[in-house]
Amino acid sequence: ALRLSYLRSGGHDPAILDQLLHLQLEATVLEKRTAGLRRRRQMAPEAPLAVPAEPPSTGTHSLDAALLAVELENRRLEDELLALKVRRERRADAGSRAAQRHTEELAQLQAEVGMLRCHTEQMRPWLHASVFPRPIAPPLPP
Repeated sequence: ALRLSYLRSGGHDPAILDQLLHLQLEATVLEKRTAGLRRRRQMAPEAPLAVPAEPPSTGTHSLDAALLAVELENRRLEDELLALKVRRERRADAGSRAAQRHTEELAQLQAEVGMLRCHTEQMRPWLHASVFPRPIAPPLPP
C-alpha cells in the first residue's frame, strides 16, 4: 500500500522503490513465519515449548521462496506499469491542457486581428480615391 501510494503521488526514485520492495519482502517473510507459527500451535497446542517442531522439507521451503520471489517481482512490475500509466496520463493531461491553452490564445489573437481590421477600415477613409483633392496645377506634358 505504501509503494502504491508513493507511485500514485508521482514518486519514481529507483532507490526509494527498491527500499520499498525490500521492506515488502521482509514484511511478507515475517507474515509467513507468523502464520507458520500459528499453524504449528493450532496443530499441537499441548506440545511443550522445549520440543522443536519438525522443520519443513527443504524442497517446500525453496519452492515457497521461489514463489515469493516471483510474486514480488510481479508486484514490482505491476507497480512499474502503474507508474508508467500515471506518467503517461499526466503527460497527456499536460498536452491537452497546452493544446487547449494554445487554441484559446489563437482564438483571442484572431479576435484581436478582426478588431484591428475593423478599426483600420474606419480610420482610413483618406486612402480612398474619391477623397483625394483635385490637383492644383495642370499635368506636365509628356
